[in-house]
Amino acid sequence: MRKIFIPLAIFLIVFSSTGPLMSSKDGEDSKFQKTLEKYLNEHWKFYPTAATLAGFHDYDSKLEDFSEKNLDKRVDVLDTYSKEFAAEIDRNKLSTEVLIDYEMMLDALGLEILKNENLLPWEYNPIFYNEIFINCIGGLFAKEFAPLETRAKNAVERLKDLPKFIKQAKKNLKTPPLLYTETAIQQFPAILDFYKTRLPELIAAAPADSRSKLQDGLNKVLPALVDYQNFLKNQLLPRSTGNFRVGQQVHTRLLRLTLQNDIPIQELINRATPDSNNIRREMFFTSVPFYNIMDPKIDLQNPPPGLTKDQLYNEVISHVMERITGEHVSKDEYIERVKDSVGEIKDFISNNQLLALPDEDLDIQPMPLCSQGITMTRVVTPGVYESQGSFSVLVSPICDDWDEEQTNSFLQEYNNSYLYFWTTRKIYPGEFVPLAFTRKHPSFVRKLYPNRALIKSWPIFTEEMLVMSGFGNYDLRLRLNQLKNLLKTVLDFQLDLNVHQGGMTKDQAIRWMTITGFQTQAEAERKWNSVILKPGDATLAYVGLQELQDMEKQYKGLKGNSFTKKEFLERLLSYGALPLRHLKRKMVE
Repeated sequence: MRKIFIPLAIFLIVFSSTGPLMSSKDGEDSKFQKTLEKYLNEHWKFYPTAATLAGFHDYDSKLEDFSEKNLDKRVDVLDTYSKEFAAEIDRNKLSTEVLIDYEMMLDALGLEILKNENLLPWEYNPIFYNEIFINCIGGLFAKEFAPLETRAKNAVERLKDLPKFIKQAKKNLKTPPLLYTETAIQQFPAILDFYKTRLPELIAAAPADSRSKLQDGLNKVLPALVDYQNFLKNQLLPRSTGNFRVGQQVHTRLLRLTLQNDIPIQELINRATPDSNNIRREMFFTSVPFYNIMDPKIDLQNPPPGLTKDQLYNEVISHVMERITGEHVSKDEYIERVKDSVGEIKDFISNNQLLALPDEDLDIQPMPLCSQGITMTRVVTPGVYESQGSFSVLVSPICDDWDEEQTNSFLQEYNNSYLYFWTTRKIYPGEFVPLAFTRKHPSFVRKLYPNRALIKSWPIFTEEMLVMSGFGNYDLRLRLNQLKNLLKTVLDFQLDLNVHQGGMTKDQAIRWMTITGFQTQAEAERKWNSVILKPGDATLAYVGLQELQDMEKQYKGLKGNSFTKKEFLERLLSYGALPLRHLKRKMVE
């Protein structure tokens, strides 16, 4: 039986990586750091695969143990440390900066407890196991953090434990939501391909004394993985009847811990509909010059008397959108076009001195199949324990199993004009620039748990800067698509709430996105899946944007005529990606 946590002050760590905090001579700061480091050791002992990816290598020879006994022990560990941090650390004696870190870690521990109490990925998310399958061995060979001989020996130990781990997965998984299992099945051929194709190549390059042991381990793992794939298809899929909605109570708790916002959620909800209406109105006025020369169906000087404002907007905007979305690349050119867009955007920002950009390069690569089906992009950063490393963005290619209609629908959504702003938001500057600057900040906790609402909303300001600074020679098609991308931000926020706290059906959601948001069918289907698979994620950009807009107003009041958008955005990043509620106070100090 799963134990329940005592709800004392909650503290620390969830899906990412960690490391030593900044040094402090203050006794309470030092006590905080020592307690934290003890907890982190327990954390990485429970998540050894994640530890390897983070650059923490004490448990490279270990594999996750999700037996009932160890899961119960994990509950005890979290309970013990939540009490210890509450009882042993006097927050009133912490230095100002460490107090912020302390509160960030309280939220992180709260997320980990929520994961163990309510989300239970080892029982309801087969994708959770897929990530371990691919990274437990792949993570040991991806970087040269130790001699190959050492990494090979650790891989031998993990391979030995994999058949047992696979048995645990089969025993633990109960009734996941259908989409979770379908996505795990879609990813699994790439996992098998790694073990059948890539791992033998790695074994051949390993030291001679490890090759036979690695091969022996692989020979035992392969049948177990094939059996597990059959289990997913034949046993788990038929019983994947779980509810994909996390529910109001859990969703509210999840948002509180991840958003770390200052504006109450209800106020944000109240802002969303007027924001949506205002953006649609701006899209309408931007569309009118196009509409009047595109075989208009309505005389805008004398519209039909029964037509509502929303109906008029829908008719004009969708009419124009249908005609300008035909300018797009082919399926095979898609990722190369993304790379070209990055170059154009980066050059424009630099040449016009809009922002100071980090020196680090950004590598853009197709997302491997084993990671596809959840988000369109994934930023890969150096491990938090690593002093050096490169940044990359993985971009999901267009699905091979899509028919021509689905492919064309996707490409129309990501047409040549829209692609610039999606690239700005998701790739460059995207999340990369805030993360790169956060990595330079002395606070380790901010590197460890950057506020995701800030990371996702900061790039939205750069979209507006591009348009207003003349990117694309003030082409109204670009402005229209930039506004559409902004409208998506609002609709995503509302969608996440309506799905996980309400009863919005897929048909209702698709209709809302395609009609109100002017999205194509393929894009609406993709967003629905993303909201199901990553609860809360779709709220981040809108909440962060509202907080930053409020900060901008306050900051303008302080700076007066000396205010510049460039200085405002650069100062935002100078603090690292700390919680929005703290950032708001920092900006007006």
